[in-house]
Amino acid sequence: MRIVLIEDYEILRNSLKDIINNVSDYQVVGDFESYELALPHIKALNPDVVFTDITLPGIDGIEGIKHLKLLLPNVSIIVISIHENSQYVFDALCAGAVGYLTKNSGKQKVLEALQQLKMGGAPMSVNIARMVVESFQAKQNNQLSVRENEVLNLLSKGKSYASIAEELFLSVNTIKTHVRNIYEKLQVSSREELMNKRF
Repeated sequence: MRIVLIEDYEILRNSLKDIINNVSDYQVVGDFESYELALPHIKALNPDVVFTDITLPGIDGIEGIKHLKLLLPNVSIIVISIHENSQYVFDALCAGAVGYLTKNSGKQKVLEALQQLKMGGAPMSVNIARMVVESFQAKQNNQLSVRENEVLNLLSKGKSYASIAEELFLSVNTIKTHVRNIYEKLQVSSREELMNKRF
């Protein structure tokens, strides 16, 4: 598995590189401190996975994820951030990230995240996953389709995309589409709630 790191904190970037390169199946093929430096090389590096921070100098992680998905539609993107704010999480997921870890997750979580990706999962820190599922469940009755509710209920039980696809007799890509639709519906409603609270 070919991996690229985009993280401006050099100590963390080097630490992630050491953790990942110590596993025989994984190789960090590029590491950058900004999207300005990463984007010109990303197609040639052709990574399977990109780990990215959100708060970066220049192009931020949310915009960077959108650029990555345009250049490499099949790349899997995992955010590693200090931010646990729901809007950062949902913006990142809607932009195209498949996972979200907090920086205090520890090295084992990084390796577990890569393993989950291999199995068709969406790796998230426990607190992030709880927040996402609780937010989904609060909205599920009136905003999501019957199929989206089915996908949500299986996600909340910790099932991977692959196992949900098998259970519902759908492709993994269809499950990913349903999850993206759920994220988008949730993000819109979150913003509406935020506006209502402000005015």
